[in-house]
Amino acid sequence: MIFFKLKLNFALRQAQCDNCLLKLPFEIDFCLRILIFVKIPNFMLTIDPKELSPMKLQGYLQSAIAPRPIAFASTIDKNGKPNLSPFSFFNIFSSNPPILVFSPARRVRNNTTKHTLINCEETRQVVINVVNFDIVQQMSLSSTEYPDGVNEFAKSGLTPIPSEIVKPYRVAESPVQFECKVNQIIALGTEGGAGNMIICEVVKMHINEAVLDAEGQIDPMKIDLVSRLGGNWYSRANQGLFEVEKPLATLGIGVDAIPEFVKESPIFNGNDLGKLGNVEALPTNEEITIFVKQNFEVKGVLSADDEVKKHQLAKEYLDKNEVLTAWKVLLAKQ
Repeated sequence: MIFFKLKLNFALRQAQCDNCLLKLPFEIDFCLRILIFVKIPNFMLTIDPKELSPMKLQGYLQSAIAPRPIAFASTIDKNGKPNLSPFSFFNIFSSNPPILVFSPARRVRNNTTKHTLINCEETRQVVINVVNFDIVQQMSLSSTEYPDGVNEFAKSGLTPIPSEIVKPYRVAESPVQFECKVNQIIALGTEGGAGNMIICEVVKMHINEAVLDAEGQIDPMKIDLVSRLGGNWYSRANQGLFEVEKPLATLGIGVDAIPEFVKESPIFNGNDLGKLGNVEALPTNEEITIFVKQNFEVKGVLSADDEVKKHQLAKEYLDKNEVLTAWKVLLAKQ
């Protein structure tokens, strides 16, 4: 950049005419065009990856390499217990044969491996379900680090359905499901943050006809896919960026712990249930009582004894991500 500025200044000093840019000597014209069309950043942060902590490096990589599609991987262990977990280190690498690759990385904080990797090593089978906006909150909830043996299908409130060729279950709510055999697993390192490339071959795929257009092709507006960025950020294919709060470091209660009257309400969708299940504990009776005394709107809804209005009010709080307040409304009694 400095070179071009020096050359330009020199050339302009040599120019002894009032002509326009088109009549300037070639040297001046060339330099001006470079300045117009090449924008050089004023400052670049230059990083040696080896000088960063794995956590810091992971943050940069995940924020820069984005948006990333999400592999919602369903596996079973050697005893037949299901596991469900999302991975955004994922993409398609071949169509003939149809090859999908995803990577369950070793945990950065303690260098342990994930159940999905262990299950794929033991059974050599996986179902990769795609994630659309309708199930993004439940997908996020399933990423909670529940103990071995806990069924993430139940915790997330998603529906397991049998596959036709492989043993792991499909996610009924996912618009596209890929039954896969695991061809190869490649460990990329031994330290925390190291990936494990799971190379999968699709042996059967299932597409919800509701996402197809008139010609039988997948309509990007109908399928409404979501993808992962850095931090809490996601991207919705037909609307742009939005945030999803990460699951609690402690365990959320899960959708399976939500009362039936809430789960059966037509007011709440899967994303609402995912938010409600991502709380560590329900509000206490004392907290609910204080909330009701201080909130005239809630008092009015309770006095009307209208369950639908009560759920609608809770839904309004959920839409504002005020999840504990929504719980207080739902659990409040007249």
